[in-house]
Amino acid sequence: MLYVQDLTVSISGSQILRGVTFTVPPNSVFCLMGRNGVGKTTTLKSIIGLQQSDGGSIRLGGDEMTRQKPEHRARGGMGYVPQGRDIFPHLTVEENLDIGLRAQGKSAGRKEKFDRVFTLFPILKDFLPRKGGMLSGGQQQELAIARALLTEPRLLILDEPTEGIQPNIIDQIGETIKMLRCEGQMSILLVEQYLDFCKELADEFAIMDRGAVVASGTVAELTDDVVRKHLTV
Repeated sequence: MLYVQDLTVSISGSQILRGVTFTVPPNSVFCLMGRNGVGKTTTLKSIIGLQQSDGGSIRLGGDEMTRQKPEHRARGGMGYVPQGRDIFPHLTVEENLDIGLRAQGKSAGRKEKFDRVFTLFPILKDFLPRKGGMLSGGQQQELAIARALLTEPRLLILDEPTEGIQPNIIDQIGETIKMLRCEGQMSILLVEQYLDFCKELADEFAIMDRGAVVASGTVAELTDDVVRKHLTV
């Protein structure tokens, strides 16, 4: 579903990404891991087009995305939930969700599409008239994921969805990811620090260090030795 090859990025003269290469298979959950500051978020921003890359290739399915603008990548099937969520705090929950529909220019079937995200996150239905900024951090994360799902992505990109979230909502997000994988309609690229969350959900993983991928494989290969070598602080 996603093919990233030799991705390089420099910011203000500093080399941030150094030939990042990995593949996200169709209908799978892929976890991108690493200590703080190794380039994970920059990788995601480069994939979605918010950070210009110096070199390399990004393909979604068979479509070349490397030089496409972010809006073209979104319309091409990328859904992005950034670290910090970035909902619109002064818009209502309903207005935030409508933006997901408008991003794809698809207003038909609004009720059915909303009902689907309410099945995943029932609390949002009760809070439709509430301003996004009045929600808890966990509820804002659910809103951000629901908004991304309304763009009907082929690839859903989640940047640390459990950060600062209460345990019951972490469990709900985990169940949602499992359900989406079982539906077989999208792949999920997940950046996450919570090791147990990754082990429970991911099919494959890659670990980054100093702007490059230093280990990868199936989640069964994410052994204690690999964790100690590349993830333990």
